[in-house]
Amino acid sequence: MTTLEGKVILVTGASRGIGAATAAACRNAGAKVLAHASRPGDAAAKTAAALGQAADDFLFEDLAAFHGGFRLVDAALSRAGRLDGIVNNAGTYTAAPLAGDLSAWDEGWATAHAVNVQAPADICRAAIGHFRQRGASAANPGGVIVNVASRAGHRGDGVEHASYAASKGAVLAMTKTWARGLAAENILLYAIAPGWVETRMVPHDVAARAEAVKDIPLGRVAQPEEVAALIAFLLSGASPSATGATFDVNGASYVR
Repeated sequence: MTTLEGKVILVTGASRGIGAATAAACRNAGAKVLAHASRPGDAAAKTAAALGQAADDFLFEDLAAFHGGFRLVDAALSRAGRLDGIVNNAGTYTAAPLAGDLSAWDEGWATAHAVNVQAPADICRAAIGHFRQRGASAANPGGVIVNVASRAGHRGDGVEHASYAASKGAVLAMTKTWARGLAAENILLYAIAPGWVETRMVPHDVAARAEAVKDIPLGRVAQPEEVAALIAFLLSGASPSATGATFDVNGASYVR
């Protein structure tokens, strides 16, 4: 059984979907969970209640804003005093159309970079600095970061979402880079590459959903709890030799 007793875990984008399921899985495993959302709202309040927290216990930060990731880590450390694990789950799925006005193209690429690349990179930098300051030993592991990327980071996405695929490819590359460079300090990094998951992003139109499922040998989209269970296991430190690995959760729709 996965245990996170005594650990403090920051989960970004925790108001719904994979983030909410991960926050719940970590709490159920014994962790103190610091849940993040971009802004207050019904979804955050619902997740907070499920975690046994007040709605204002959430950490609110717009990760599209300059240095939002740094501010979020500062707020988390002010709240809890330390961090043992980070889950970079917050992301955006915005189009960058190949035709039409250039403003939509520019906005699609800029938003994908700001939220999906720069913010998690800033959070990683701040967390790594904190982990290094704490030091690492057998009794005090350096820290664990799990970055949620996407199947699209490997195989690409639709032509209107190249910005999304590129941003998730960047997440995979940064995870591998820091895992290789920081393993000797017992700072561990993993990436998760989900395919379709039962969240707001999955196709809800009947025909579009049928087309998406047709591409999945398992015959269904993944549930957020499946992804969350894997994330919680990696945060536990039970398999440090897996640092640097990317874990695919896509029902065999993309096999490497």
